[in-house]
Amino acid sequence: MYKILLVILLAITGLEGTINAQNPQVVLNDNDGWQKIGRTTVNFQKDRDVINILVSNKFAAIKFQVQDAPVDLKEIEVFYSSGDTQKIQINFPIKAEGYSRVIDLNGGERNLKKIVFVYKTLSNRKDVKARVQVWGLKTNMDKK
Repeated sequence: MYKILLVILLAITGLEGTINAQNPQVVLNDNDGWQKIGRTTVNFQKDRDVINILVSNKFAAIKFQVQDAPVDLKEIEVFYSSGDTQKIQINFPIKAEGYSRVIDLNGGERNLKKIVFVYKTLSNRKDVKARVQVWGLKTNMDKK
């Protein structure tokens, strides 16, 4: 009985780590402006994270907000619902509590499928990992 409970506990713990790694966010309104569409936590080694965009929403641009620790953002790749991609070299550190530059998406407002990041948390005195939030700009140009 003890072994069964231990296996179940380990399975639940592993599943929780998988769920928390993604932390998808759903856009809840159709207002113009910046909407939080995802978040992740960055490791100290070079990391590659995928943020899936779960709701079909059109965005004209994206930006990233960094919290808790600085991040060395190398590149991102944006995957559109149409199947094409946009690879963007960044190679720029972003300070803690700072934002990336605004990145315009090819073709104006587009439905996003996922965003792939290559980055790492930079050394910091607190030895904490950075948290990154992804923001998408809705202009609703197709409705005007």
